[in-house]
Order: sequence, then structure tokens, then C-alpha cells
Amino acid sequence: MLARVPASSANLGPGFDALAVALTRYVEVSVQPADSFSISSEGFGAGLFDDERHLGAQVAARVLGHRNFALHVKSEIPLSRGLGSSAALALAAAAAAGSPRALELATEVDGHAENAAASLLGGLVVASVNEREGIVARSLALDPAWRFVVVVPDEELPTADARRVLPSEVPFKDAVHNVSAVALLIAGLAQRDDFAPGSMDDFLHQPYRMSLLPFAQPLLGCLREAGAAGSCWSGAGSTMLALCDERSSPPVARAAENFLEEHSVAGVVWELDADRRGLQLS
Repeated sequence: MLARVPASSANLGPGFDALAVALTRYVEVSVQPADSFSISSEGFGAGLFDDERHLGAQVAARVLGHRNFALHVKSEIPLSRGLGSSAALALAAAAAAGSPRALELATEVDGHAENAAASLLGGLVVASVNEREGIVARSLALDPAWRFVVVVPDEELPTADARRVLPSEVPFKDAVHNVSAVALLIAGLAQRDDFAPGSMDDFLHQPYRMSLLPFAQPLLGCLREAGAAGSCWSGAGSTMLALCDERSSPPVARAAENFLEEHSVAGVVWELDADRRGLQLS
């Protein structure tokens, strides 16, 4: 079985641990019966843990209950950059191994239901996990006019490191701000003409993470000044994302490339669409 799933960008500013959008970069995982375990890989992460420690191998073995399979992974998604690489890999491996519970397994392995849900369903999603209902994921409307400029530094930022700087409590007014902002953001993503620039402002996680990446704050400002409707951290970083349309995407991408060069930040800039298909099996 071959499974193909898209990358994802979570949070989207104020939608902390709830919102995510699927993007047109992919990971493919194939699982085939074999007399003994073998693994091969290409793309991002190739050669890293090409043995039974590989996340995809662990997930497939858990689904199958044995290790008599050949696993191949091909990934266009950078690791530890805030583009949902772990969730996408876990989801694809579970699906390729034939699991009917791919979303649950990916969420359990990665810890982020919104990333896994976006890779599964495609488009814009909201997801949550609670004791009463388990994982709840819903697709949201996303205006086809939106494009995404994704600035991917070479510098990795593991999610665990980005989590450590977050406070255990936040001011009440900041929580209220995020509730109103995320509601406005959902409306603006559904209909571009309804987008409010302040709806991508966040007070729950981005301010506390800025010290981890000195270039983040000026880069986010640069993206907006170049014409982006809004900008934010992609997941826990190090990737930064700009919300654009067909007209603004090229100049915003050029501005991002110039910023990386002028500030000696190694990385790449991609102009991406939202993936609207999610998990594909063959």
C-alpha cells in the first residue's frame, strides 16, 4: 500500500493547538510484505534512523503486529521546522500499513491532532482532543483565493524546545484577545474580503517564542510590509508563514528571499497552495 499525505501549518497565529491548514508539500510511505524488515528513504530525513527506530517503521510495526515488511519513505517536508513532518509521516505510515485508525495513531504519536487532521482531510481544519469525545476534527471553509508563502530556515527548532518557553498561565486579557482573533481569522480564511489584519495576532505562544529565533519578529514584519495579508509562525517554527493571494504571493516571496540573504539566514522560500485532498491511497 502507498499513502501520500500533505504537510501542514498549525496555529495560524491565534489558533494555538486547534487550527491547521494542509499545504502542497508531501510525504509518501509504502509498506509491502517481506520476509524480513527493510527500509529505504529519500528526500528530507533520508538516511536518518534508516532502521527499526524510524518513526514510520515503528508506526507500521504497531499496526501490523510484526516487522516482516519493506518500508519506503519519500519526503518533501523538512524535519523540525513547524510543517507537521512527524504527524504526516505517522499518518502516512499508519494508513499504508492498513490501519483504520490512522488519525488516532498519528495524534497519539505526534501529540498534535490539528496537524494530523489537516494531513488526513486536506484544506483548513479545526481539531481538539478531550476525554469525553476523543479526537474531534472538522473541515472549515477556505477561500480558494488564498496562497501561502512559506519561509523555511535551515535552522531546526524541535517542538519540545519551543514548548519549554511557554508560560503555565497567561493574562486573562490575552486569552480573550485570542478567542476573538481566532473567530475573526476563521471568517477571513473562509472569505478573503472579510479578512481582518489583526486576526493573525497572537498572545498565547508567539511572543514567548520570539527569543528562540532572533530573525522571526523582523521577518514577520517584512512579509506584511511586502503585501501579505498576515504573517505568523508555522506551528512551533522555525518556519514562518505569510497569508497571500495570487497577486501578492510573488512580491512577498521575493521580499522573503531578500530578507534571508541580507540577514545571512540560510533557508528557502516556497509559494504554496492549500492541499484540498488530504490522504491519498494507492
